[in-house]
Amino acid sequence: MDVITTILSGFGLAAPAGLNAWLPLFITGLAQRFGLVTLTTPFDLLGNTWVLVVLGVLLTIEVFADKIPAVDSINDVIHTFIRPAAGGILFAAQTGTISGMDPVFAFILGAISAGGVHAVKAAGRPLVTATTGGIGNPLVSLIEDIVAGVSTILALVVPVVAAVLMLVIVVLVAWQVWRWRERRKRRRAMENHL
Repeated sequence: MDVITTILSGFGLAAPAGLNAWLPLFITGLAQRFGLVTLTTPFDLLGNTWVLVVLGVLLTIEVFADKIPAVDSINDVIHTFIRPAAGGILFAAQTGTISGMDPVFAFILGAISAGGVHAVKAAGRPLVTATTGGIGNPLVSLIEDIVAGVSTILALVVPVVAAVLMLVIVVLVAWQVWRWRERRKRRRAMENHL
């Protein structure tokens, strides 16, 4: 892989961790385990059987917790530090093959990428709860899981597509959250004005 493709793959792997911390780690670990990708030491441990078992258990817990209204908000608070860390690990693992790239810098880029996606997700989830009475939360969570899984696979296979996909999704969701908040502000201003 050339440098640009590897960096895009790093962003493509890190960003989905902002939606679901464990799914990208689990998929990347499976890819390492079956020889589909080569991660540098110490990140190659993601393919270890015990690490995959632990990631599978954590993934199962997150998938179920994220489908329950109110519990999903608690889950987002808990994962405020976990998701950026997972993104940092994934970015550093993917870009470790680039000679001369500082692993700490790669980790920071991944943490920022996953942290930004997580911030948009955490800001948008209360909107879903408020507008659907919590009924929409499981569907939105399922869509997030699918996007995280597909984006992770794309990042491993066609990194440029994955990076662009995650950027487009983050921009669209952030724009929707901003529009909703602006409408809410105007509504409050009108109510206060009356």
